[in-house]
Amino acid sequence: MAPERYTRFKDISISERILNTVFLLTIGLGYIAALANMYYTHQGLDGKAGLSVEDVVISYHGSNTQTRLGTAINGIMEPNLKYKSDKDVIMQWIHAGADEPEYNDKIAPILNRDCVLCHTPSVNPSLPDLTKYATVAEVAHGGGATIPTLVRVSHIHLFGIAFILFFIGKIFLLCDINVIVKRVAVVIPFAAMLLDVLSWFITKTNSSFAYVVIGSGALMGISMGLQILLSVYQMWFYSKK
Repeated sequence: MAPERYTRFKDISISERILNTVFLLTIGLGYIAALANMYYTHQGLDGKAGLSVEDVVISYHGSNTQTRLGTAINGIMEPNLKYKSDKDVIMQWIHAGADEPEYNDKIAPILNRDCVLCHTPSVNPSLPDLTKYATVAEVAHGGGATIPTLVRVSHIHLFGIAFILFFIGKIFLLCDINVIVKRVAVVIPFAAMLLDVLSWFITKTNSSFAYVVIGSGALMGISMGLQILLSVYQMWFYSKK
């Protein structure tokens, strides 16, 4: 009986190669944009420019010395305020206990004018919701991301990225490489994604897991990027002698 023959890049048409290539390159550019969005979402929470482990800790675990809204207003979000005096208004409200009556009178107008354009769940579910008091209070008091917020973001993250990894993996399977390496390679980004999401919840109670958040996210990105690069290379530049 003849051995089973599997499809490789050399067996597909030029049209299929073009389709696969533009898909992979678009996903790659989209991931770079996602990294930029993540950077601008989390950087500066510790009051310092740039993204640090402390920023990740504040995002998920919280800060013992400052609230998430306070660190944002003192850092990355300050340039978004139309009037610099509004920063003092918000900080005084936070220090006074962040109660609802004063929120309705003084804080909501500022946030609605300068912040909700981006901080709306329908626009960017990964950012804190600043459209109503209940969700503003979550970031105006001590503590990091709430469990409901983590659940909402994680289910969007898992559903969306799982489909992307699946289609990248389907194309990557056409590569002409060792089958064991190939099987391991398609599992790694899925495992890294699951570890990344799980570490969000663990970091909520154990701040040291912020390093796991960073490491697992980096592993997923690197493994996915290598699949894209190797697939594009073998589609157009590789021929087995």
